Amino acid sequence: MTSVPDNRYRNGVLLVLLAGALWSTMGIGIRMMEVANVWQILFYRSLAFAPFLFAIITVRSAGRPFLVIRKAGVPAVFGGMGLVLAFAGGIFAIQQTTVANAMFLFAAAPFLAAVLGLVILGESVRRATWVAMTVAIAGIGIMVVDGFAAGNGVGNIAALASAAGFAIFTVALRYGKLEDMLPAVFLAGVFAVITGAAMCLLQGYTFAIPTRDIAIAFGLGVGQIGIGLSLYTHGSKSVPAAELALLSMTEVLLGPVWVWLFLAEKASFATLLGGAVLMLAIGYNALSGLRRRPVPVL
Repeated sequence: MTSVPDNRYRNGVLLVLLAGALWSTMGIGIRMMEVANVWQILFYRSLAFAPFLFAIITVRSAGRPFLVIRKAGVPAVFGGMGLVLAFAGGIFAIQQTTVANAMFLFAAAPFLAAVLGLVILGESVRRATWVAMTVAIAGIGIMVVDGFAAGNGVGNIAALASAAGFAIFTVALRYGKLEDMLPAVFLAGVFAVITGAAMCLLQGYTFAIPTRDIAIAFGLGVGQIGIGLSLYTHGSKSVPAAELALLSMTEVLLGPVWVWLFLAEKASFATLLGGAVLMLAIGYNALSGLRRRPVPVL
């Protein structure tokens, strides 16, 4: 058994941390928009990142992107549809509740994926994960109850729906044994453009939103999703899965920090308490995974 060289491991950790930092900018980006609603943001952000990811897939496949996308098959299609739910739910949640509340609830995705993996794939769930999920439910409960009391219940439900969408995406990738997530995310971008456009037309929303909002949406599409996901995909190849769960916490932890620093948005005590309980559960689950024998890297 050979281990990952130290420099590859360090570079992988750095790339995953940078990816989490880029992902964490969604909250402040959406807060800075003037009038765009969830479907307009979904449309323009996806219109930016879908071509960006297609270009990356083209380069990585030596000019054969359609072959790579086609090989991803039906699991990538279902994963892409799950991501559309995650994207739309995430945008709506941030518009309806605090960024901290939304970000912490997004973090429930791994636990929902564990349950879906058990039901759909028949995957076993470790005892430590069951314990962590029980603790996580307590944290989520604190935030949801506080959200309904503060009139943000719809935002909390949307955040959990977003987490469910990411869980569907994760399980679809595992079902298809897809190591490369970029084709599925590209398909998600295509589906999201269609969904955003269709919902705007059905509900009578215009595509003529302020240039500032379009620019921010494009920036989120290329930077937050496109570059962020590319860095994560590359970095994750040399970092154990359990460590990825810990390192990607930077998204959840930094998201509320940006809006607090630049927009003075504060979270309630219940949100911080529930979020801390949820982060404790995620950290415990990841650390318990580190104690397991690592998979050899050949």
